[in-house]
Amino acid sequence: MVAVVSLGWPWSPGVATGALGCSWGSRGVPKGAVVSLGCLWRPGVALAPAPAQVVLLEASARVGGWLQSTRTEDGAVFEHGPRGIRPVGAVGRDTLHMVSELGLEGDILPVPGDHPASRNRFLYVRGALHKLPSGLGGLLRPVPPFSRALFWSGLRDLLAPTSTQPDETVHAFVCRRFGEEPAVSPQVADIAVDSLCRGVFAGDCRALSVRSCFPALFEAERHRRSVLLGLVLGRGKKPGAESPLSRRARAERWSQWSLRGGMESLAAALAAFLRQRGVELHCHAPLRRLRRDPGGGWQLALADGTVTADHVVSAIPAGALAEVLPTEAEPLARELRHIPAVAVAVVNLQYEGAKLPVTGFGHLVPSSEDSSLLGIVYDSVAFPEHNRSGAASLRLTVMLGGAWFTQSFGDPAAVAPSLLLRRAQDAVRAHLGLEAAPSHSIVKVHKACIPQYTLGHWRRTESIGRYLTEQGLPLSLVGASYAGVSVNDCIASAKAAVSRLLGQPC
Repeated sequence: MVAVVSLGWPWSPGVATGALGCSWGSRGVPKGAVVSLGCLWRPGVALAPAPAQVVLLEASARVGGWLQSTRTEDGAVFEHGPRGIRPVGAVGRDTLHMVSELGLEGDILPVPGDHPASRNRFLYVRGALHKLPSGLGGLLRPVPPFSRALFWSGLRDLLAPTSTQPDETVHAFVCRRFGEEPAVSPQVADIAVDSLCRGVFAGDCRALSVRSCFPALFEAERHRRSVLLGLVLGRGKKPGAESPLSRRARAERWSQWSLRGGMESLAAALAAFLRQRGVELHCHAPLRRLRRDPGGGWQLALADGTVTADHVVSAIPAGALAEVLPTEAEPLARELRHIPAVAVAVVNLQYEGAKLPVTGFGHLVPSSEDSSLLGIVYDSVAFPEHNRSGAASLRLTVMLGGAWFTQSFGDPAAVAPSLLLRRAQDAVRAHLGLEAAPSHSIVKVHKACIPQYTLGHWRRTESIGRYLTEQGLPLSLVGASYAGVSVNDCIASAKAAVSRLLGQPC
């Protein structure tokens, strides 16, 4: 009997379980279970009926984790978590293959390469919006907010020696590779890269690990002696599940895609797909305690019963898993506690008949400009299909907090939604010139939603893997806490764990 424990999706996964061969504990709770929707799907495998009884235990009231969408009565869709998925790489192709097998091709909303949301991204620096440079011309001449042509930073990268350090912060890496002169480094590292890390991880580039957060940059330097050369030449195409949808995405150069019903519809479709194949899904079933079973497996204590399983696959956040492990697994719990996560406030706003001063995906804000404000996404530009029916409207999403949440707003569990809404409206007014009050707003505070891969994260994950192997623990760890925070990364993590469990190539 195998149990996979997971709870939700990225940013921060949740808890569920699954089993091959299931018996029942007290109060009708299954003894074996598989957890994580991602773990239950593999290309070419999920199409067949499940080989054994499978049960998914979800801690919350709904499946999908941070994939959360709200559809209003007038047809508008507001995303409270990920709002689009990138189709690039093997992991991107695998996700599109999943979409195809779930029968969602007709619901795909692509953003092609020539779309303004693909071509235009902005930074808000020194009180003004600046379009990020693109094309050769943007590299050869100074383009605000950069006072020096980025070409010179690229030249520095081609000449810089390779580091022998096993890891360094993203900020230190960029300063070293792209120039340490005051006129260059602060602008590339302190503005561009600082903003990028806030947009992807809601984190501080001075604390995040380049090896774990941007492995492609780290590997490019190691193998090509230059970040730019490494990215251009690459290391060969990794295998991925090709599908007509992934080939279309490549031909049309999609920068991202969403679904007509919102990103949550991906989780809903996968849940329906699994139910049709005999998988049982139980919500309101949080994991209270994990104990070793005398038979060598696990006992999973829930609020209303106990599940026993031969193997557990956990997709709950690292910190949450640390709190439910048995005392004899304290060395593992200690490593897990060193993988922190930050809170993000997501404020959705809708304006009637409003016009943006610029057209693009959105803009990011460096921490030197305003540490509390991560950025603003222009949702109606990328996905106008999610606008309400009838009169013209504009949807925006303001992201607040991240690594700066507590210092800016206090305790994420106690902050007043009205404070966050007011802060979001002030930002829209100052940055985009929208003076009117929004006609609709939604405020969500996602606590501990994005794991932070701080300096030395790779050592922690290696230590965790060694401990599991040396102790012979029937436990697999998947989800955003370990090897990537994106939707694609979490799906790939689950797929790899199940492949290893089944003794098949990843």
